[in-house]
Parts: sequence; structure tokens; C-alpha cells
Amino acid sequence: MSVLPPLGWGGIARLGLVQSSLGAIVMLASSLLNRIMVVEYSMAAALPAGLVAFHYGVQLSRPKWGHGSDAGWRRTPWIIGGMAVLGAGGILATYATTQLAGPFLPVVAALVLAYAMIGIGVGAAGTSLLALLATRTAEPRRPAAASLTWIMMIVGIVISAGTAGALLDPFSPMRLLQVAAGVVAVAFGVTCLAVWGVEGAPQAEEKREAAPFGEALRGIWGDPLTRLFSIFVFFSMLAYSMQDLILEPFAGLVFKMTPGQSTSLSGVQHQGVLAGMILVGVGGHAFGGKAGMRLKRWIVSGCFASALALASLAMAARAGPGWPLAINVAVLGFANGMFAVAAIGSMLELAGRGGPGHEGIRMGLWGAAQASAFGIGGFVGAFAVDRLRAAFAADGPAFEIVFAAESVLFLLAALIALRLNDRMGNNPAGRPHSQEAVA
Repeated sequence: MSVLPPLGWGGIARLGLVQSSLGAIVMLASSLLNRIMVVEYSMAAALPAGLVAFHYGVQLSRPKWGHGSDAGWRRTPWIIGGMAVLGAGGILATYATTQLAGPFLPVVAALVLAYAMIGIGVGAAGTSLLALLATRTAEPRRPAAASLTWIMMIVGIVISAGTAGALLDPFSPMRLLQVAAGVVAVAFGVTCLAVWGVEGAPQAEEKREAAPFGEALRGIWGDPLTRLFSIFVFFSMLAYSMQDLILEPFAGLVFKMTPGQSTSLSGVQHQGVLAGMILVGVGGHAFGGKAGMRLKRWIVSGCFASALALASLAMAARAGPGWPLAINVAVLGFANGMFAVAAIGSMLELAGRGGPGHEGIRMGLWGAAQASAFGIGGFVGAFAVDRLRAAFAADGPAFEIVFAAESVLFLLAALIALRLNDRMGNNPAGRPHSQEAVA
């Protein structure tokens, strides 16, 4: 059977366009509809927050979708099929939102179905996309490939959010449906064009034989390095996500910033994230040494820097106005970008442990760890701040404790990453330490 050459930068950028498309539709569900439900339809904020958390819960099925793409001829149908389900879920969620003025329970049932479809679509398309990127990218290019695809995802979110926001004025339910349909149509069309021909023509002899899902999952979980990396992903992403819902309220309550000022602060953080991703993408590709060990150093450095930045935010909660908050938040974003894109690069590197045909289920396992951490982290951070504000009858101490807890979680993640360094150093060939289930 013919072996396709590794992807060049053009091919990697094409797959990055799929990440842009995923980000555009997810933005529709997690950001735009969130605001519409709360502001235009006067729903409690718990409704969209619960739906977003639910879609993360559905993504615990990612290992199953990854295993499915491992067992097939190609990953392209899983990517296109997942995007189709994601797009349909986005449109259903938008339509159900426009019906919130009517009977409540049928609309909520439709929203639950829609967000389940969104979770399934993200899981199937996103996991298969990362598995394809892992199998088709040469090892020296993986740090830069991870950086490029994630930057393109953020760019997709920014462009779709700005375009949708401009087209929504003046707001009406029909205009919202038209904008959502346009976002979904463009995203799906771009995805189909981006993956067209990347895997070449399907050949019957290329079909991969795979062990049953349960056996395959037990096999990869039995590999100590895979298991340790899964634990790292969970704790690092838990720390990463806990400040998502509380940073802007913190700026308003403790630093007395206006909504516009706190939104600008969030923009500063995202600019820092992009800068950190670009640094690791360039540094991980250009600096000397083995790519995998370079990535581990970036992960450890990023986690330690994130811990320091969050410890500084805890001190900012005590100091109040006068603290250089914008600089602090920019450093936090930069450190987060460093560790996050290095972690994705490491996923690409470690996905093929045990030989070809296991990339999808590994990516699925790590994607499930990330999704569960995001679903738990955002809720726990916001809930803890609410409880602590009530207990202390003050804002500063509540945020101080939560930011300090996040800092400790990042330190724990850094220690786990150091153990990963040791494990990789003792096993440079990348072979499993224990017997995996193979077909």
C-alpha cells in the first residue's frame, strides 16, 4: 500500500481551517446564544451555563469517536460527518433560542438535544482532526503545527464573532437564524474543501483492524505514560479554565472597571495567549534538541509561569486598585498560551505510541480529560467565588482564595509534567511501558 508523504505547511494550514470552522460554530453556541438567552430573552444565566457544561459532558464520548476513526479506512468522513452534526446542532440551538418566549419545557428539551449534537459533533470532528494531524505531520513540525492550528481556531472565533455581531443589528429572531445559518454554511463548506484529498483516494487494503473499544481503551490506559499524560491534561486544563468566568467580574468588583474596560482586559489576556502560542510554535520548531523534549520544557515553564501569574492575581485581589492588573493578565495569558500549545504538540507526538492505528482513541482520551476539566473548572471557579463572597461579605478575599487555589493546581500540573519529562527521557523510543491491546 502507498504511504503518503508528511504534510507540508500548506496541508497543515488547510487542517487549521477546520479548527477555524469548529471554533466559529462553537462560538455561536457558547458565546452568542449565551448573551441572547440572558439579555434578549431574560433567562437566568444558569440556563446557557448549564447547556455549555452539558456539551462538555457529552464530549466524554471522544474516545469512542477516536476509536471509530482508528477502525475505518480514513478519518475524513468522521471529520465531515462530525461537522455536519455540529452545524445541525448549532442551527437547532439557534431556532430553539428564538422560541424561548413560548412554552418553556419543549424549548429546553430542544436545547438539550441541540447541545448534545454540538458535543457529539465537536467530539467526532475535533478528535479525528487531531488524529489526522498527528499521523500526517513530521515530528519536527509538530510544535509549530499545533501552534498554527490553535491560532487559526482563535482567529476563526474572532472573525465569526465580529461578523455575526455586526450582522445582528438591529436584532430580530429571523436575523439571528439567518446569521447562524450563514456561519454554519460557511464553516461546513470550508471544512469540506480543507480536507478534500488530504488522505488521498481510499483503498480497501488500507482498512485498519482494531480491537473492540473496551479492550483498546483498557490497553492504552494500561500504558503509564499515556495515563500520566491524561492526568496532566485534566489538572492543567482544570487550572486553566477556573478563571474563565470570574476574571471579568473580578475586574469589575475589585478594580471597579466598567464593562467596556473589563472586556478590553479579556482582550489583553487573549493577545497574551496568542503571543505565547506563537513563541512556542516558532521556538519548538527552530530551537535545537529533540522536539519532544523541547515541548516538555515549554509545558513545565508555562505551568510554572501560570502559577506565578495567578499567585500575583491573588495578591492583586488583596491590593486592589493601583496593582498593574493589565500587565498581570497579559503575563497570565502568555504563560497559558505557552503551556497549552506545547501540550497539544505533545499530544500529537504521543498519539502514535504502540504503532499506527491508535491515534484516534488516544486523542479521544485526552480530549475527554480536557472537556471534563473545562466543564468542572468553569463551574467550580464561579461557584467558589459566590460562596466565599457570601461567607466573607467581601469580594477581595473570595477572589484571592480562588486564584491561589488555581496557582496550586498549576504547580501540581508542573510537577506532573516533570514526571513526564523523566518518563520520556527513560523511554526515548516512545514505546509503551506495558503491553497494549492491539488487533
